Formats: sequence, structure tokens, C-alpha cells
Amino acid sequence: MNRYPLWKYLLIITVIIISAIFALPNLYPSDPAIQITPTDEQIIDDTLSKRISNLLDVNKLPKKAIEFENNQLLVRFEQPSIQLEAADIIKSELGKDYTVALNLAPATPKWLRSLSADPMYLGLDLRGGVHFLMEVDTSAVIDKNLNPIVRDIKDLLRQKSIRYSLVARKDNMIIAKFKDTNTAKQAFNKILSEYRQQLDIKLDTTGFIVQAQLNNQTLTSIKRFAIKQNIVTLRKRVNELGVSEPIIQQQGLDRIVVQLPGVQDTGRAKEILGATATLEFRMVDEQNNPFQAKSTGRIPIGSKLYKERNGNPILLKRQVMLEGDSIIDASATFDENGKPAVSITLDSKGAKKFAKATRANVKKLMAVVFIETKINTRIINGKQVTEKVTTEEVINVARIQEELSKRFQITGLDSPKESRNLALLLRAGALAAPVYIVEERTVGPSLGQENIDHGYTSVKIGFILVLIFMAIYYKVFGLVANVALTLNLVLIVAALSVMQATLTLPGIAGIVLTVGMAVDANVLIYERIKEELRNGVTPQTAIKLGYERAVSTIADANITTLIAAIVLYAFGTGPIKGFAVTLAIGILSSMFTAIMVTRAIINKVYGNRRVKMLSI
Repeated sequence: MNRYPLWKYLLIITVIIISAIFALPNLYPSDPAIQITPTDEQIIDDTLSKRISNLLDVNKLPKKAIEFENNQLLVRFEQPSIQLEAADIIKSELGKDYTVALNLAPATPKWLRSLSADPMYLGLDLRGGVHFLMEVDTSAVIDKNLNPIVRDIKDLLRQKSIRYSLVARKDNMIIAKFKDTNTAKQAFNKILSEYRQQLDIKLDTTGFIVQAQLNNQTLTSIKRFAIKQNIVTLRKRVNELGVSEPIIQQQGLDRIVVQLPGVQDTGRAKEILGATATLEFRMVDEQNNPFQAKSTGRIPIGSKLYKERNGNPILLKRQVMLEGDSIIDASATFDENGKPAVSITLDSKGAKKFAKATRANVKKLMAVVFIETKINTRIINGKQVTEKVTTEEVINVARIQEELSKRFQITGLDSPKESRNLALLLRAGALAAPVYIVEERTVGPSLGQENIDHGYTSVKIGFILVLIFMAIYYKVFGLVANVALTLNLVLIVAALSVMQATLTLPGIAGIVLTVGMAVDANVLIYERIKEELRNGVTPQTAIKLGYERAVSTIADANITTLIAAIVLYAFGTGPIKGFAVTLAIGILSSMFTAIMVTRAIINKVYGNRRVKMLSI
């Protein structure tokens, strides 16, 4: 009686060994580090390593190690204060040839990394990092949707042979003027039939004017779409930055929260997250003189004046052949002359449109316009003022030699760094609307370490108190429960590490709660065994009945709590999800250790022999 088959013992031992291996990396804290990356095509070699080492030695800044990794130099330090001081010195020494970024480098031994055993991710409140609150420029969303409608209305009226005096925007209103009432009514009916779902349309017969504006339903829809599209794009850009487990979520109607744990180089993060970069492909107006248009201020109808990189003016057709939202992939490369370029891949719809446009314009000049929107913040009269700055620049002009389709190259870039940044932004996708940072907070590693210390202390105190209570109250059985509780903590840490889940302060709270709840199952089992002993059954039978009859109660209690954890994860955000994850993992691991592991140990201690009395 009370014996386990061999396979159960082997299963338990296997789970314990695997859990111990995957939990082990968390005993190696991350090192404050400086990451040095070449801005252009400089090579990271031993010469640079010795140069950095000598620089640190001269300034009496002790380093832990200098490592090479993917054409990057990683300098490890013991303390964040030394890291920050060293970063300033290295930046001034290397200048603009290299990018010097603060980082937290994992210190996991190579043999563990070879087994894919990595430490769990720490959230912003534990690891440190940056928090951005970004506001979406909803006026730009309206512009983006209204401008095409204006063009489409003009095309519609031309197709129906309806003559108009003017079709233009006035703020968020589209105004169409006509010469008489009949023409205005005819135009009103055509526009109404086409845009009934999108626009509120009115007819002013006295002034022969048709007025239209986006209706409330359309406005709400496009704003929601812009927020969702921006969140998707920001996630892609954060992935390109290599940030693990970021938090990107909507807040209110027009704001987005971005949290980047472990990021200390806020400048690079702001540059990539806030940039709204896209491309437009337009035909060059070869019939008119751009210098004359610039000097006289008279721009030919159907054309628009731009500026090339060398400062020369250039006239381009207003009609856009292709926009950047058709780009599905972009990679930095070099052209046949060894100069920086970006290889572009279009989606099927964009490829068909571009092929048709280039087929009709072979041997003519085509220009690529790079459009970038940034939000600048200035202090005027003691108040923070934000302004939107849009830069439009012709980066490439080339003669179309043949029909272009799905894949082609953009040349004319200044440096490999520019090609890499442009490829990153195009690959991640353009933001549906510009965003600007209204709040920025940096959580330092020292504050994060303080939170870790407090969390560790709370777990330790709760753990020790439970161990003492169980050992005193349940004696040998209590010690067995304590062993299971220790293994339970190891299993939780291992599961979080394997899942690469993010541990936050609420997550630590979930672990503390699990520590208290984990012994509930053992308490139920042990009290049941005591009850059976009081009923006069033998010790062996009491153990058997105690485990068998308590299992259903334990399962009911834990399943209801697990359901609550699943609901919290499904409907919660950020910190609540972190709490739910650790709680759910803790419930599952505690059921394994409290029922299966303790039974295995009890069977080894008391099973298969005559026992007169149990130490319980």
C-alpha cells in the first residue's frame, strides 16, 4: 500500500531537474553595460577594444569585461553609476562615428545559454527603462481622409460633365461652387449618391454651393482605425529596436502608452517611435522650368514645387503614382556602384498600380519624395508648445527604363545609416497619423533594483513564516510540505523563464499569494488524514484515504481560482495580466507539488512498511 510506480518517480525527478536548469539563469543578475555600434561601415576590432580599455583605465573606471557580438562592442560594468560616467567619456572620445547606447546585458553562463535557458524578463518597474505617453494628431487623420475625397469629387464631376467653379477644402469642410442652381442640384445628387455613408452633404441654392463634411460615424471610425494602426506600427518599430516584452496599449480616445523595459538610450527610442516617414512616387514635370517657377512663384497647374538634396528646385506632378503604404518589405543594401540604397517590395495591389503607371511613362523621369513628420516641443512664455514639422525632400530622380513592378531599388541616399533607418521605418510601416510625446518618464535601474529587493523580501518573509508554521504544526508531514513548497517556487520561476514572461511588481504579488495558497492543498490532505486516524483506521489507510478524498476538494478550489486568473488575463491590461500569469502558473505548479510530489515523498517515508503512528 502507498507505493508509486517507478515511472512516476522518474517523471517527478525529470520535472525537478529541468525546472532547476531553467530557473538557474535568474540567479545571474544583468550587468550594466555600454553597447558600441558603428554608425557607418567602421569595423569593430581589437584596436577599438584596446582603445576603449585604455580610455577607461586612464579615467580609473573599472570594467567587468569587454566582449564582441554581431559587430558590436559590449563593455560590462559592476555598477550603473560607473556605466553612466563611462558612457559620457566614450561618447566624447568616439564622436559621431559610433553609436554609444546604455544597456543591460544578461550574465547567464554560456553552457546555460546553449540549452536556451534564459532569465525571465523584468518589467519597467523592476528593470528600469522608459515610459512614453504619446498623443495621436487626429487633425492629420482628418486631412489624410479628406484630401483624397476632394480629388475624387473633382474626378466624379468631370466624368459626369458637371462644370464647377471651385472644389476645395475650408478647414474640415469641402466646398464646391457652381454657376447656377440646376448645376449645383445635379452635383449635389451625384455627390450624395456616392458619399451618403461617409459625408454630411448640404445644398445652398442661393449661393450655388454644395457643402460636405465627414459625419460623426466616419470620424469616430477613422480615429479608431488610426489608433489601432499606430499601435501595430509602433509594435513593429519596437521589435526592430530589439526591446523584449514592451507594453504598447491605448489610453483614452487618442493616446497610446509605450513602455520599453531595459531601454536607457531614450534618444534612439524617441527618434524611431515618433518618426512618421513614408515615400511618394511622382512623375517629373519636364515641360516647365522649375527655376522660373521658384523665382516667379507661379506654379503650373497640376504640378508642385519641391527641392532636391542639392538645393535645386524641381517640379513634380501632383498626381501620386504610388504611396508608401503599399510597401510590405524594405532592406538596406547597395546599388551597382556600391552606394547606399534601399530594396523595396510592394504588395500585389501596389505592384499592379505601379506597373501600370511606369508602363505608361517609360523613358520619362520619375522622382521619389521622402516625407517625414516630426513633432517639436518648445517652451514659449513658460508654456510647452508643440508644433508639427513636415519635411518633403526629393531623394531620387531617375528615368524609367522599363516597367517596374513588385521589386525595385531606391538610390540617392547619403549614407548606409540613412538607408538602414529608412528601411526600418518603411519596413515597420508608416504611422497612420503623427504622434507626439506628451509625457516621458525614465525609471532608473537603481529604483528597479530597489523594487526587486522589496519584492524579494516580501516573498522571503512569507515563505519563511509558512515553513515555520507547517514544520511546527504538522511535524514530518509539514517538512514534506515545505520541500514541495520550495519546489513550487522553483517551478514558477522556471515556467516564467521558459515562457519569457515579464515579471512585474503585481507579478511578485501573485507569487507571494501563491506561496500562501500553495500549502492549502497539503492542509486539506493532512487534516483529512488526521480525521481518518481519529476514526480508527490504520496509518497506511489514513494516508491513502486522506489523499484520495481531498483531491476533489482541492481540484474544485484551485479550478475556480484558475478561472478567475484566466478572466483577469483575458480582460485585464499590463499589471493585471502580470498578476494573472504568475497566479495561474502558481496554481498549476502547486497542485503538482502538493499532490504528486508530497505523496511520492510520504510513500518513500511510510509506504510499504508497518507503521504504528504518523508524525502529523
